[in-house]
Amino acid sequence: MTQADWYDKQPILVVEDDVHLQAALSQTLGGHGYAVSVVNDSREGLEWLQRNGASLILADVNLPGKSGIELLRDIRMSGNQVPVVMMSAFGSVETAVEALKLGATEFLQKPFRAEKLEEVVSKIKGDEQDATPGNTVIKHHDAASVGFLTRNDRVLQTLQTLETVAASQATILIQGESGTGKEVLARYVHRNSPRANQPFVAVNCAALPEGLLESELFGYEKGAFTGALARRCGKFELAHQGTLLLDEIGEMTLGLQAKLLRVLQEREVDRLGSRNPISVDVRVIATTNRNLLQEVQAGRFREDVYYRLSVMPVTIPSLRERPEDIDVLVEHFAQQSCQRNGRPSAGITEEAMSYLKTRRWRGNVRELENVIERAVLLSGSGPLRMEHVTCEEPTLNVPTPSVQPTGSIWEMERDLIFRVLDQHGGNRTHAARTLGISIRTLRNKLREYRHLQGGEHRDA
Repeated sequence: MTQADWYDKQPILVVEDDVHLQAALSQTLGGHGYAVSVVNDSREGLEWLQRNGASLILADVNLPGKSGIELLRDIRMSGNQVPVVMMSAFGSVETAVEALKLGATEFLQKPFRAEKLEEVVSKIKGDEQDATPGNTVIKHHDAASVGFLTRNDRVLQTLQTLETVAASQATILIQGESGTGKEVLARYVHRNSPRANQPFVAVNCAALPEGLLESELFGYEKGAFTGALARRCGKFELAHQGTLLLDEIGEMTLGLQAKLLRVLQEREVDRLGSRNPISVDVRVIATTNRNLLQEVQAGRFREDVYYRLSVMPVTIPSLRERPEDIDVLVEHFAQQSCQRNGRPSAGITEEAMSYLKTRRWRGNVRELENVIERAVLLSGSGPLRMEHVTCEEPTLNVPTPSVQPTGSIWEMERDLIFRVLDQHGGNRTHAARTLGISIRTLRNKLREYRHLQGGEHRDA
């Protein structure tokens, strides 16, 4: 069954307490050939979705009990990425922005014409069916309603590969630089899989120390350690029958990798403090900004875990390797930012666009999105110009040493980072800003130096 066929079998779910509007929506959508189901409040809507699934949800903001905004939050917290259109007769810019931030696909102000409703539904349905390899532009919406768009042949081929294997149980390893869209690809796999209506759970392996990450992944029993006041399910259990994303898997310690290997092999987890293993049915997707094969060769990543994870390895190219995507991404991010900030969409000058195509984009798509967001705020009602897209461009603003350092590029980079850290009294946030890199990248660099040198630096 294709993704389009799967969606065709799912009804549009209307969550609305006004019986007259229920009838009008059902009649309008039914007249265009859509199957429609109707419920009266958020509780019924969530129960229906969990039992039956839906291809699209139309939900009123003002519902009895839990509001439509709370319903949207519950849906996204469960990992379900079904398109949701919010409706309100008392809508404000703040309400619309909140809905879009929570992952709403569209916001309709009541009253709206039947033609407008059909246009919105048709576009959403079209996006779902058009998100197939072979099209010039692939559009996919993640939880934050940020599109994954591309014209790059290599990325299109990757999407085709992922769509092909999505229906399987294969573990997938997605490699690429920070900000290239690895999590978006993971969600793409989830939404194109039979697990699409089950939880999508993400864990950042770089954000937690080993002890906390272990309890986060596997859970624990009451009394398993000091502070364990009640039983807690781990992420593997929460992702049961769904998908678990292990983000930045390359940061996981060797000891924890060994425990992960057992879960991947046996499909069961041991909560900390428990003697009874728990069976789990989870599709694992791992992402990393490192070259894991090189990490294996360097002894920093277990070979057996690598081969378990890389049943289907893919690499997403950096933004500087796919400059043909700049135009469509700039247009998309500018439109999204204008909607969020209540600004008119006024385009971008040719000079500004040419400049954006020449930048190195060390932060990739995420950096481009931030630049466009800032440019929209600075531009007022006019088009985006050079002064808007070049404002406060990060640079390595450090003094040039009187004596050039000798040795490898790696040593020069290390010395520069340590020198800037010293200038800022060890403050990593300020040092990262001066270096023009993220605090996360700085943390990774310091961890890398510890691994390679086998010792500790004064700041590490």
